[in-house]
Amino acid sequence: MNQGVLKGKTALVTGGNSGIGLGTARRLIDEGAFVYVTGRRQDALDKAVAILGENARAVRADVTRKVDMQYVCDVIRRDRGQLDILFANAGSGGFIALEDITEENFDRSFGVDVKGVMFTVQTALPLMGKGGSIVINTSITAMMGLPNFSLYAAGKAALKSFVRTWANELRSRGIRVNAVAPGVVPTEGYGKEMGWSDEYVQAYIERVTAEIPAGRVGTVEDIGNAVIYLSSDLGSFVNGVELAVDGGMTQIYQGKNGAE
Repeated sequence: MNQGVLKGKTALVTGGNSGIGLGTARRLIDEGAFVYVTGRRQDALDKAVAILGENARAVRADVTRKVDMQYVCDVIRRDRGQLDILFANAGSGGFIALEDITEENFDRSFGVDVKGVMFTVQTALPLMGKGGSIVINTSITAMMGLPNFSLYAAGKAALKSFVRTWANELRSRGIRVNAVAPGVVPTEGYGKEMGWSDEYVQAYIERVTAEIPAGRVGTVEDIGNAVIYLSSDLGSFVNGVELAVDGGMTQIYQGKNGAE
């Protein structure tokens, strides 16, 4: 029997079918939680559940559609009665120069990264009570001024503002709101979202590692561990913060790693 710090808890991870979402879902389960994961592709969700095992359930949903997220919450209410942990992880981004940004680019980026998080949290709130924890996936890019990354960075900066406001707004309900800001964490999204080749990704990792005090890039487990801390009693006195999980990169960053 699992005796982890999240034993008996119910968690929801949006975008939990791959990358950071999948890795975090696996760590939440390791610590005793039952986890719901969402995503837009059923084939990816099926693979995720096969990896996660019997303490996970996948629900197909698009975070940009409030009706989809309401359906997810209805499923959780029917199955489990309440939600203890929400990891609003689903996001989308890629490098694009200012002069090349279209209305479609803007709507897609802010639709997933800002609107999606807003209505995911809103629909989940009726399921959450005192002791509940909301963790939002932001990004260190919001504070770095990376060239050609303005849409993604601005969306993540908006989420940082949400965290501070919602932590205050929900304090009377005993619900904590925090953010985890990943640094360089290579996932399949580097290819799918940013269009980088495997060779380019490897060259980027080698180049950027020299600028990370920890001496390595991050892993999805690193992010999962941070989410566990923020979601459990271990982090019960932490509220309204954005925790950078970047090996110290943002403490020394010199502006060398934009899209070149």
